[in-house]
Amino acid sequence: QEQLVESGGGLVQAGGSLRLSCAASRSLLSINIMRWYRQAPGKQRELVADITSGGRTNYADSVKARFTISRDNAKNTVYLQMNSLKPEDTAAYYCSARTWSGVDYWGRGTQVTVSS
Repeated sequence: QEQLVESGGGLVQAGGSLRLSCAASRSLLSINIMRWYRQAPGKQRELVADITSGGRTNYADSVKARFTISRDNAKNTVYLQMNSLKPEDTAAYYCSARTWSGVDYWGRGTQVTVSS
């Protein structure tokens, strides 16, 4: 059973930055893809960014050039650096891990609130 724990959320003014962390209970080398999702009230969960075991990244159009996903295999941690935050980035952010066997695990989420 994989455990994922997100941290780093909070309240920030528009234009500010936050860095989210997702700590995994086992080596990231056993995980194929790590993803960050977000869900705003009344909206569907959307994929924000993902990173493969080989370091290939993918971003939603709405966050390109503002967010950066990265992974530190030594710390079993994935990060989401969020810059130039906008009120529309306000959401609960969730970390997800897909193993090589195709099983998905989820964290409990961390809240990000951007004030205008």
